[in-house]
Amino acid sequence: MPDTAQLELELLRDIAAARDEASLEAVRVAALGKNGSITALLKTLGTLQPEERKAQGPSINGLKDRVNAALAARRDEFKSATLEARLNTEGVDVTLPVRETAAEIGRVHPITQVIDELTTIFADMGFAVAEGPDIETDDYNFTKLNFPQDHPAREMQDTFFFNPKPDGSRLLLRTHTSPVQVRTMLSQKPPIRVICPGRTYRCDSDQTHTPMFHQVEGVVIDKGSHLGHLKWILAEFCKAFFEVDHVNMRFRPSFFPFTEPSLEVDIQCRRDKGEIRFGEGDDWLEILGCGMVHPNVLKNCGLDPDAYQGFAWGMGIDRIAMLKYGMADLRAFFEADVRWLSHYGFRPLDLPTLAGGLSS
Repeated sequence: MPDTAQLELELLRDIAAARDEASLEAVRVAALGKNGSITALLKTLGTLQPEERKAQGPSINGLKDRVNAALAARRDEFKSATLEARLNTEGVDVTLPVRETAAEIGRVHPITQVIDELTTIFADMGFAVAEGPDIETDDYNFTKLNFPQDHPAREMQDTFFFNPKPDGSRLLLRTHTSPVQVRTMLSQKPPIRVICPGRTYRCDSDQTHTPMFHQVEGVVIDKGSHLGHLKWILAEFCKAFFEVDHVNMRFRPSFFPFTEPSLEVDIQCRRDKGEIRFGEGDDWLEILGCGMVHPNVLKNCGLDPDAYQGFAWGMGIDRIAMLKYGMADLRAFFEADVRWLSHYGFRPLDLPTLAGGLSS
């Protein structure tokens, strides 16, 4: 049996003499590798008599533990030396300005901010938020909303249709968020009070129109709903959203297939030096359409128009964002220009509240 004390002295000497990680690893392999000297000693234990194995086993295992400890200690010395050398060669200029955190640099897109603002306002009035798919059926997007089969909105120049299915039916990209109202009336029993914000799609593109834009629609279905409730809700929304103390609104007769009577709403404003100020002046600006839900729509959604009535409204989120924050071109909303976003965007932690001011 080799002298374990002599082998230990040689291995410890080799470990101490190692000058880098590579040479230390070579010592470890020579001692503890598959054909290492200590490994060879461990293999001999199986050939010894029980009494000899009892005597030699602790000695060889103790040697292995001490060599492992010496290797770990030497490895730590190398790491400490490497760190010290790096610290001595690297420097930090403490006069440089501190980098802003992601929460300080990042900005919330104005559309997201406005959706949060209007959700906050309507939630305070007791409205829930309803959502639906962007890809809709002709039935939900048109038929259940009382659109005639020959209505111009069904034509290709207004609606993005998918290729026809074998049965001739076609899916489409929703042209408004009204299908969400239909889905809500089909799945819930009155009273219903929901708003439906989301993306909508139409074949149009210019300074004030884009093929994809955002709408928010609201609907109230109950037994005693009437136009007085609708006017109050819209007036309170405009005062809260545009952050003015008073607002004059003008309701004009209009036509929508899904409401009867149908109205368009103008808000009093003053145009001055390219800016629009609400709640003052002698001018008017159209901001939304609304009306009482058509009895045919109620019937199509399984509701009795003799027992229930309701009202609905819809407005463009992109448009009211432009009006409130003075953005001249709608197309900039979708160009992903970081400079534009840093100018018009909102800090991510400045959440809109009615108490603190929506855009403060």
